[in-house]
Amino acid sequence: MQDLVQRCDRYLAELEPEHLEALQDLLRIPSVSALPQHQADVQRAAEWVAARLRALGVPEVRLLETERNPIVFGHWPVDPSLPTALIYGHYDVQPPDPLELWETPPFEPTLRDGRLYARGASDDKGNLFAALCGIEALVRIIGRPPVNLKIFLEGEEEIGSPSMAAAIRQYRELLACDVVISADGGMYGHDQPSLTLSSKGICACQVDLRTAATDMHSGQYGAVIANAVQTLVQLAATFHTPDGRVAVAGFYDKVRELSPEERAEIAAVPFDPEAFLANVGAKALWGEPGYTPLERAWARPTLDLNGFWGGFQGEGIKTVTPCEAHLKITCRLVPDQDPDEILDLIERHVQAHCPPWAEVRVTRFPGSARPFAIRRDHPALAAARAVLRELYGKEPLMIRVGGTIPVAELFQRELGADMLFFAWGMPDNRVHAPNESYRLEDFRTMARGYVRLLPRLATVMARA
Repeated sequence: MQDLVQRCDRYLAELEPEHLEALQDLLRIPSVSALPQHQADVQRAAEWVAARLRALGVPEVRLLETERNPIVFGHWPVDPSLPTALIYGHYDVQPPDPLELWETPPFEPTLRDGRLYARGASDDKGNLFAALCGIEALVRIIGRPPVNLKIFLEGEEEIGSPSMAAAIRQYRELLACDVVISADGGMYGHDQPSLTLSSKGICACQVDLRTAATDMHSGQYGAVIANAVQTLVQLAATFHTPDGRVAVAGFYDKVRELSPEERAEIAAVPFDPEAFLANVGAKALWGEPGYTPLERAWARPTLDLNGFWGGFQGEGIKTVTPCEAHLKITCRLVPDQDPDEILDLIERHVQAHCPPWAEVRVTRFPGSARPFAIRRDHPALAAARAVLRELYGKEPLMIRVGGTIPVAELFQRELGADMLFFAWGMPDNRVHAPNESYRLEDFRTMARGYVRLLPRLATVMARA
């Protein structure tokens, strides 16, 4: 295997200029899935990636239709006795705004100071392309992938993957695999290799409260009819205790508590509170007592008040007693919480705490997702750990993420396949922000990582 790795590494080094030129072609396509005016660009990016898979030699490549944007699907069967790995990524990107904060145009890729700058450079075009480069190197050296290979690249990740639940169910037999490898994700730091063990689920709703049929003159009615904004403020305050614990009855009933071993594992991850606060300009840490900041961020559920409005919000003063007010809520969930059950609890809480002089309605938003966790004894996790040890000369950190990757749990539930996060996004890449970039060294390391990972999977998953 060592000879194969060395030959692949040499191939990647020789072809790097060509690979970077191709990646820049992909980055020039403004495949912003959130904006209708870029729908044609999203389609164009899908077709570009499909053409790249065909050039790589993938025997079966097609666009799978969904309710919105197509899935680029590739299939390279090798040997029924070998495991099947499905590579996941996405070709859509975030809107580039605010444009005035970009040093160079977001869809004109620019190389400077060892980084490639463009929208999508890291999330996720750079990462998915690095994975494809690693696969290409293996194919050029040995003539085929070392495992049965499937590729699943979606165009809706940046809008919450709304079509993926139905699509994964529809194409379940086509997508059948032993493990999903995500080319979307990241490492804890440039010199801190890491493996992600879990991601949070999510659910969302809006609370609409009304106290009268119309806004009223505050002098005539302010001391007689309840103010809707004030009433909703008081209701919103019931969602948490003063120290930050969620006060909704039953909210924590199904939360899987951290074991002593898991807490020790999280404690081993470097965390600088002062640097953390300075990065966002905050004065102090806050949250549920009894847990460290990383434990709260990674392994404890949250209920966030995302937006609050009602009454007059223009310049100056308007002496009004508003009749309605509104509140948006999202919850980040951990194993074994269910999004629908949590929304049921929120509705009951709102009705129980709404005063008799008000009417209240809770509207649920689509896009709920369940939390995900890979099983700790998964052979792919062990294989990735060995690869990172080889690349970095140190043990990788075991981390979690506080965000939500909806497809991770969908693949697990619908295909029975756990997702292994194996990507090289970094905290300083400014994903979703102006001047997004991808360090060339990370691009190289990721491609070399896939060169090492896929042959190991052929061995360890066959043994499993």
